Amino acid sequence: MSTDAASKLVTQGYQQIQPIIHQAFWHQKGISQNAAMKQKQVKKEVEIKRRMTIFELAEAMGKDTDHVYEALLHTNIDMDSLDDDFVLDENWIKEIIKKSGMKFRWAKLSEEKVKENKDAVKRPPADPAILVSRSPVVTIMGHVDHGKTTLLDSLRKTQVAAMEAGGITQHIGAFLVHLPSGEKITFLDTPGHAAFSTMRARGANVTDIVILVVAADDGVKKQTIESIQHAKKSNVPIILAINKCDKPEADHENVKKGLLADDVICEEYGGDVQAINISALKGENLMALVEATVALSEMLELKADCTGPVEGIIIECRNDKGKGPVTTAIIQRGTLRKGCILVAGKSWAKVRLMFDENNKPMNVAGPSTPVEVVGWKELPSAGDEILEVESEQRAREVLEWRSYVEAQEKIKQDLEVIEAKRRAHLEAYKKEQESFNTLNWRQRKSAKYKANKHLMATRPKEKSEMDKYTLPIIVKGDVDGSVEAILNILDDYNADEQCNLQVIHFGIGDVSENDVESAETFSGLVYGFNVNANKVVQQMATKKGIKIKLFKVIYQLIEDLKDELSAKLPPSIEENIKGEASVLALFHVTVGKKEVAVAGCRVQKGQLHRKLKFKLIRNGHILWKGSLTSLRHVKDDVTVVKAGMECGLSLDNDIDIKLGDEIICYEEKEIQQKISWDPGF
Repeated sequence: MSTDAASKLVTQGYQQIQPIIHQAFWHQKGISQNAAMKQKQVKKEVEIKRRMTIFELAEAMGKDTDHVYEALLHTNIDMDSLDDDFVLDENWIKEIIKKSGMKFRWAKLSEEKVKENKDAVKRPPADPAILVSRSPVVTIMGHVDHGKTTLLDSLRKTQVAAMEAGGITQHIGAFLVHLPSGEKITFLDTPGHAAFSTMRARGANVTDIVILVVAADDGVKKQTIESIQHAKKSNVPIILAINKCDKPEADHENVKKGLLADDVICEEYGGDVQAINISALKGENLMALVEATVALSEMLELKADCTGPVEGIIIECRNDKGKGPVTTAIIQRGTLRKGCILVAGKSWAKVRLMFDENNKPMNVAGPSTPVEVVGWKELPSAGDEILEVESEQRAREVLEWRSYVEAQEKIKQDLEVIEAKRRAHLEAYKKEQESFNTLNWRQRKSAKYKANKHLMATRPKEKSEMDKYTLPIIVKGDVDGSVEAILNILDDYNADEQCNLQVIHFGIGDVSENDVESAETFSGLVYGFNVNANKVVQQMATKKGIKIKLFKVIYQLIEDLKDELSAKLPPSIEENIKGEASVLALFHVTVGKKEVAVAGCRVQKGQLHRKLKFKLIRNGHILWKGSLTSLRHVKDDVTVVKAGMECGLSLDNDIDIKLGDEIICYEEKEIQQKISWDPGF
C-alpha cells in the first residue's frame, strides 16, 4: 500500500472515531465538574432553635464547646460571662454557624397547647349558716428574754423554757392550751431574737390575737417594735402583757408611755389596747391575761367551716429520724383526718400519722388546731399553704403545674438578664471599636489579637482555683425555720471586698457524709444548728481535715462564723515606735575603699535598737525605710542607744541625709484583721 493510501485510511479512521472520543471526553469532564460543584455546595446543615446554650449548639454542630468559644471571639459578647450553659440568642447562633462554614435550618416547633391551669386553690367563702365557733389562735411576741416562753410555760404548766438552748426560743412552738374555764386557746410562741424576723412575721400572719410581752425592767426594744409592725401589717389586735412586774426596778408606766410612739395606746391613755401587769415566772395575774384574751376573742366572733377539703398553713417543718418529713400546721378550714391527700408548695402528703404538741396521736384536727403531720413525700417550706385534694393523681398534677410555672418564670427572668447583659456588652463593644478607629489596619489587627488572646485565657472553664479569700460553708439545721433564719442573716453579708462568703449547700437534718465530702470539694466547713454529727461522720471529717461546728444558740454560731471569716484575712502590720532621734551633724568615714555617710544623732525619746527597723522623716514625709548598717556610741559598736545619748549611725541605702531629719526606730507587729460585717446583734 502506498504512503498516500495509508495516510488517507488513517485520516478516515480518525474522523470516524473523533465524535466518540469528543463525546466521551466532555461527558467525563461534565461529571467531574458537577461532582466538584456538588462537593463544593454541600455544607453541613445544623438544626437550630431561637435560643440555645453553648453546649447545645456545639452538640448540634458536632463540635466541642471550644469551637463555639473561638467563634465568639470576634463578636460583641463578654467572654468573661460565658460558660457551657450560657444561652445564645438567634443572631449569635447564626454568626457562629456562618463562621464555621455550615448552614442552618430551623427545628420544627411542635405546636404546644396552652397548658391548662391545674393548680389547687382555696374554696370560695363558706355559707355563714354552716360556720361554727372556733378557738382563737394567739401569738406571743416580743423582744428576746422578755419572758414569752416563760409565760406560755406557766400557762401550760410545763418546762418549755428550761429545755431551750440558752433560754431562747429558736423556732415557733404551737400549743393548744386547755384553760380551767373550759376554753381552748392555740398559742404560737415566736422567737424574739433579731435573727428570727421571718418567723415572727409568719406567726403574725396566721394569728387572731397578738400578746405583746414587754419586760417592765427593760422597756420597748428593737424586736418589740418589729413585732408591733408585724401585728399592724396583719391587722391583728394586740393585748399588752407587761412582764417581770415583781422586780424592784419594774416600771410599767414607762412601758406604756414608750409604746405611744409606735401607736400602741393603752386604755388608760384613751386607746383600745388592754394592758395586763404580770409575772410569768411567779404565775401572778395570769388569769387576768387569759380572761382578757377570751373576752377579745368573743368580741371578734371567730368562726370557721369544719366541712369540706382541708385548708391550713405550715408553721414549721423538720426531718425526724423515725417519722421522716414532719410539719407543724394550723388547720384553718375543714377537718384533717388520716388518709387525707395534701399539697403544700411543691410537696404532697398522704397523712399517715397525726400528733399533738405532746407527741400524742390524734385522729382528727379541726380549725385552730395545731397538729404535726407525718406522710410528706418531701419536706415543704414553713409558710406554705396546705390544701387538700381528692387523689394522689390530682396532687401530682398540682405539683407538675407549680413546677412548670416556676420554670417558666425562671426562663423569663433569665432572658431579661441576658437581654440586659447583651445591651451592656453591645455598648462596650461599640466603644472598643471606636478606640480602634485611630489605628491603622496593622495596629488594629494586633490590638484585637491581644484582646482576644486575653479573653480566651480568662474563659471560666480555664480559670484558676477559688480565691484564697473565700469561705465556703454548708448550713444544716433542725427545722426549716432555723435554716431560713440563718440564711436571712447571711443574705445581709456585706464584706465581700474582704472575704467572699459562699453558702454551697443548706438543708435540714443531721450532718451527713455527703456534707463532709462537699465541704472537702470546696475547701469549706460545716455549720450545724440544733443537729448532731454521728461518730462515723466526725471521724471522716477529722481524716479529711474538715471542721464541723455544732451550735445550740444562733448568735454563737454567727459569732464563730465571723471569727472564721476574720481568720481568712491577711494580717495587718502595726508599727510600734520604740525610739526617736534627731540628726545634729553629718560626716563621712571610709570603710575599705567605700565612703560611707554617717549621721550624728541625739536620741530624743525611747531608745534605738540596731536590730529593729528604721525610717527617715523630713518635713512629715517618709523618705526611707530599712535597717542600719552600723550604730556607734563614741567609738564603740553598740546594740542599743537610750534617750539623751548621742550616737552615729549609717543606713543600708545611699540616702541624702540633712540636718534636722528625724530617725524613727520602730517594731513591726502583725495584727489579725477583723471582718467588718455586722449582723446586727
